Amino acid sequence: MRRHLPRCGGVPIGLLFALALAGCGEKARSQAAALPPPPVTVAQPVKRTVTDWDEFTGRFEAIEEVQVRARVGGFVNSVEFKDGAIVHAGDLLYIIDPRPFEAVALQAQGQLDDARARKELAKRELDRGLTLVQTSAVSEQVVDQRRQALQAAQAAETQADGTLKAAQLNVEFTHVLAPITGRVSRHLVTPGNLVQGSEGGATLLTSIVSLDPIYIYFDVDEATYQRNSKLWFQGRRPSSRDTANPVQVALTGETEPSHEGKMDFLDNRLDVSTATLRSRAIIPNHDLSILPGQFGRVRLIGSSPYEALLIPDTAVATDQSRKIVFVVKDDNTVEARAVELGPLDDGLRVIRQGLKAEDHVIVDGIQRVRVGAKVTPKMAQAPAGDKNSAGVKP
Repeated sequence: MRRHLPRCGGVPIGLLFALALAGCGEKARSQAAALPPPPVTVAQPVKRTVTDWDEFTGRFEAIEEVQVRARVGGFVNSVEFKDGAIVHAGDLLYIIDPRPFEAVALQAQGQLDDARARKELAKRELDRGLTLVQTSAVSEQVVDQRRQALQAAQAAETQADGTLKAAQLNVEFTHVLAPITGRVSRHLVTPGNLVQGSEGGATLLTSIVSLDPIYIYFDVDEATYQRNSKLWFQGRRPSSRDTANPVQVALTGETEPSHEGKMDFLDNRLDVSTATLRSRAIIPNHDLSILPGQFGRVRLIGSSPYEALLIPDTAVATDQSRKIVFVVKDDNTVEARAVELGPLDDGLRVIRQGLKAEDHVIVDGIQRVRVGAKVTPKMAQAPAGDKNSAGVKP
């Protein structure tokens, strides 16, 4: 049985549907054509003086580090410091039983007194012999013997004096003093234990590290070293061998540098296994917050100051392997401009090539634009940062 579509006033309903859909399409196209160009925010590049910085990972190390060991053997009487405290050079750390050494020193004092008495007697006998030889009461041979006896007595006195001084030093060594100022580690020997002196493998008692100032060591790759050497040869950057170039250090977890210092050392050769140059900077650490062994990010000056154009980093887009920005031309159409990026400086990106100071760069709304299409630009206030701030060379 064949069915027929109902008719409305002699016109099939299907035809009415087709006409209605065609009318909707025409309306949508007319509305799309009537939409204004999308609004975007544009800004001109900021022009200011900047300096490039290279960034490296470094580790802090103490300028002075001492392992405190016993210089004489004996039983430990007491520990005179608190574990982990700050100690100063000359502070008392340990007391080793001094009585055996005091007895030896007393014995050495007696030997010295005896040697001095013998020397005095030999001197008197020689003086007497020199007087008697003039009257031929004694022979020249006797005088020579007495002169030799005096010299032997003087040698014995010198030997006894050295023995006494050594014994007195041992008495001093029973009081173990801090050789440097810094933070002491924990005590490794408790009272009542026997320690060995330097003659039999000195016992380690504790260790001390200096904290203020502190070193940070880092490795400079060969390419950076060659570039900096070229800049030095051209007179555009001072060498860290001859000049204490400034450095900035950010600790782990910090986004901005919190400590400043200066270069202190460059090694005399590159490491053949890593092709890097060991370098060192010295950092003030007045609050003693940095400890040896910590990591830090070191920023080292990488160029002399120069004039540069900067834009917000959010205005930079990626097109495959290129970095681009969107520029609004005089007719309000969008142009994609390939650029060469430099370092960040106070949140703004240095543009080495690809932009002019008078260009209008889209800084907001780039997701709504198409190359060649028109936009409605709105000028934003030029971003301003600290002109003296330092950026990180990527």
